Amino acid sequence: MNRRKFLSGSALLTGAFSLNPFDIFGKNSEEKLSFKGKKAKNIIFMISDGMSNGTLSMANLYSKNILGRESNWMHLYLENRVSRALMDTASASSIVTDSAAASSSFGGGFRVNNGSLNVGVNGEQYLPIWQKFKKKGKKAGCVTTVTITHATPAGFCINSAKRSAEPEIAEMYAELGFDVMMGGGDEFFNAEKRKDKKDVYSSYKNKGYQILKNRSDLQNTDKNKPILGVFTTGALPYSIDRKNMPELQKTTPTLAEMAKTAIDHLKDHKEGFVLQIEGGKVDWSAHANDVAALIHDQIAFDDAIKIVMDFAEKDGNTLVIITTDHGNANPGTIYGADATKNFDSIANYQFTNEYLLNTIRPDFNLQQVKDWIFTNHRFSVSDEEANHLLNFYKGLEKDEEGLYNYKKLPYKAYSEIQKKHNSVGWISMDHSGDYVELAMYGPGSELLKPFVKNTDLHYLMLKAAEVENKF
Repeated sequence: MNRRKFLSGSALLTGAFSLNPFDIFGKNSEEKLSFKGKKAKNIIFMISDGMSNGTLSMANLYSKNILGRESNWMHLYLENRVSRALMDTASASSIVTDSAAASSSFGGGFRVNNGSLNVGVNGEQYLPIWQKFKKKGKKAGCVTTVTITHATPAGFCINSAKRSAEPEIAEMYAELGFDVMMGGGDEFFNAEKRKDKKDVYSSYKNKGYQILKNRSDLQNTDKNKPILGVFTTGALPYSIDRKNMPELQKTTPTLAEMAKTAIDHLKDHKEGFVLQIEGGKVDWSAHANDVAALIHDQIAFDDAIKIVMDFAEKDGNTLVIITTDHGNANPGTIYGADATKNFDSIANYQFTNEYLLNTIRPDFNLQQVKDWIFTNHRFSVSDEEANHLLNFYKGLEKDEEGLYNYKKLPYKAYSEIQKKHNSVGWISMDHSGDYVELAMYGPGSELLKPFVKNTDLHYLMLKAAEVENKF
């Protein structure tokens, strides 16, 4: 080695380390260290359900290319504002978890079998973490874009051997007295839609809850009363469909709007609060291999991140956790000369694949199918491709399965047609066992290790809030 070059390089390196180390490792490293040893008064746990790393990447790419800005999540990374880790998401019964077992890992601190909520393999009942914090005097709530009784919010709140027991879970929430619960799921509260005809809404009213049924109700809440917000039957609409249907904008709030209302409702409580925020339709769109639905709902989740971070940065006493419960379908962009152009063409999609496919009827001719696709997604399909799709409606092709594919729509077949136009591929239509992204900000974030199990977050939250695990 040339000694003179080596010494010259050494001098440059020495000079570099004579600088303020925060100039090297990020302008906000000092801020992160300032949280060390500080108690977390509040905790906001954000879950983009079913978000594979490819989903995070594509949402950021779309945000940069089409919206002209970095996503809020990636901006936190770029500014070194958060602690970051990879997380193992396995359940007790499989290397690939479902949302119930995944949420139970966070909520109960133990891995349980897929399909159960904080009930162990031998019937053990693990006290959910939002109940633990309620017992310590904090207010607690959940907001989601799917049914409020769905697996992810339920895993922080209740015990149930079956995640499907949503009618019973609706009643449990009232008995336990959670302070803010918002999402969809009118069929589990409404006497006219429940099989047992029980009016669960009345149970909440009798306990002093205010019932929110549409977007405008968010503007007129009483901070002295707990909130139950149920804005639709089933899940809330996909963000891209909501964006292009004015009637949906009038009735259904965004995740960011629900998050802001929840934070405003809880933030003045003397003992602090805990809040879960779930982008549940990210998971559903991945199950459907629906790229426009996926990206727009991930961006809607990202909008909620900004609401949360604006509050947490001003407050200074709030631990923010941003992650997913598992991957799903592992989507990603595919190499090719026109990859960027193809991907950017997703900006031309007006509605979800679900909306497009749900409108096709068996009596459509080939030209009607081709025209409908071009009208809504702005690309042309061949007669052969149009006929392939139409055969699903005529019963000539086998119905597609899928967790949320109740109408047996040809999601997979259509995503394969789309792939040559948008350069996005999918590994499956179901969950995956890959390690996932995890970011933390605020008091307690210094406790995060580079690689964790999902159950570790349960105990990290308790430690950050200085709550002993004795219940």
